[in-house]
Amino acid sequence: MVWIELTDAIAAALTAAGIHTPERLARLELAIPRESAHGDWTTNLALLIAKDVGRPPRAIAEAIVTNLPADPERFDRAEVAGPGFLNFRYSDRFVGSLVSRVRTAGERFGSSDLAHGDPVLVEYVSANPTGPLNVVSARAAAVGACLTRLLRATGHRADGEFYVNDCGNQVELLGESLAARFAERAGVERALPELGYKGAYLAELAAELPETEARAALAAPDGATWFRDQALERMVAWQRRDLADYGAEFARWFRESELHRSGAVDETLAALDGRGMTYVGTRPETDHSGGRADGHEEESDEEREEAIYLRTTRFGDDKDRVVRKSDGRPTYLLPDVAYHRDKRARGWRHAIDLWGPDHHGYIPRMKAALQTLGLEADFLDVIIVQQVNLLSGGQPVKMSKRAGEFVTLRDLMDDVGADCAKFFFLMRSTSAHLDFDLDLARRHNDENPAYYVQYAHARIASVLRYAAERGSEPAPADQIDDASAYAAEERALVRKLATFPEVVRGAAVAREPHRIPTYLTETAAEFHRFYHACRVVSEDAPLTRRRLALADAARVVLRNGLALMGVSAPDRMERANEVES
Repeated sequence: MVWIELTDAIAAALTAAGIHTPERLARLELAIPRESAHGDWTTNLALLIAKDVGRPPRAIAEAIVTNLPADPERFDRAEVAGPGFLNFRYSDRFVGSLVSRVRTAGERFGSSDLAHGDPVLVEYVSANPTGPLNVVSARAAAVGACLTRLLRATGHRADGEFYVNDCGNQVELLGESLAARFAERAGVERALPELGYKGAYLAELAAELPETEARAALAAPDGATWFRDQALERMVAWQRRDLADYGAEFARWFRESELHRSGAVDETLAALDGRGMTYVGTRPETDHSGGRADGHEEESDEEREEAIYLRTTRFGDDKDRVVRKSDGRPTYLLPDVAYHRDKRARGWRHAIDLWGPDHHGYIPRMKAALQTLGLEADFLDVIIVQQVNLLSGGQPVKMSKRAGEFVTLRDLMDDVGADCAKFFFLMRSTSAHLDFDLDLARRHNDENPAYYVQYAHARIASVLRYAAERGSEPAPADQIDDASAYAAEERALVRKLATFPEVVRGAAVAREPHRIPTYLTETAAEFHRFYHACRVVSEDAPLTRRRLALADAARVVLRNGLALMGVSAPDRMERANEVES
């Protein structure tokens, strides 16, 4: 990768100039300028280390340039700009060979082995099995699946996992609610629990129940257990089906009940006690909190009675946390710790969890709790997936034709399609609230960014078909061109294609999947500019073959980027056959 090669070259130059230290090299930041006038890569390293070195930034930059190893396969001589910026420009040989390398690599272009198999487990969605998945879960599914693919593309051993919270009061209420819905269908009087689930989806589940067994359960003293199990299994199956149709893949659906049945929760508490990390008390030994910031279980009642506390303040939490209540039941925290202990025991070196916007306050206590268990400080990385607001006609959309209370993932797929939904969810940083414009998502024109990128891919496929019908084929995949003959639009497109591996690397490292749709939109725009400025299929056979090869390379990059997002790359679309060659 160019990023690695450039880093190595700068390290060699610093060494030759007598100013290399690991600390100074660690401050190296390489960026891809938006303006081609500033080169293809740039760094401000000289400005960052000037005080430490004790020399003017420009003098340091000039020393680096003087000592840079020659690399005509990739770069012309570096330039010093302004107060000490270093700008690097691709050589004509690199530009001329890039199209060949993209087409030869094919689906592998953009991928690397940077992580050398580092194992990472991405837990995402993990919605309670009490109803259909909503649009926040849809956003989390798009982000989690894309992040898993990004990690694999950069050499990680990565899988996705869904944690099924199938224990606790909410599951009991779900079962009682289903029983009430079936009773309504059967003409038997049975009240819906006061805090039960009222969505119309429960009537759908009730209609699917086997009549004889359900009536027997309705009459049995312990029949609520049967309805609970039926509700749970059918709701999980529903969620699995919707996520599969959406393109979200999970290597495992891990159930909380597995932890309790296996004894893992009690074993985890024993392990914490063995490390001296628990104590019995009526209040935390250290309490600097001003209240809870999330929707998890309150501890105030437990602080009035004897409970088991975890010494999370030793690792940065604002107060020690209850892990077992005075009645012997665990709090939410203990099975969560047991679950992550299980992840580590399965060989995952890093765990990335995608959580909802109401869980900010739970992050520091969870990280602290895992460190009390002896897990690495960098084991857990939490990404908060912010709220989604659906808009139609500029107004919020609240109702669902199915659930009656919220818009479901299935509603959204039926409305705008899975491809468009995923593209829109991935366009913004997960830390930002997202206004999802349904009217825009329904449009089949260039205003819709998902359509715009897919159409660029379809247009290229159309051009290649048009050329083949007239006996023209792209230049051989191993052909290296004379880039000095490139038009400005050709060079600009090659420059954009060359950045794809770095965009993939950066998106994976920063855990920012939104960099991919941003890049693809820019690449599609660059291709359209090239397409309109440079006639692709002409009477000039060598020029035609060269430009067809460039178009094909753009097709490869667009396809690879869309694949990372889980979005299809169609070869035919409305308007895609309008070839303007």
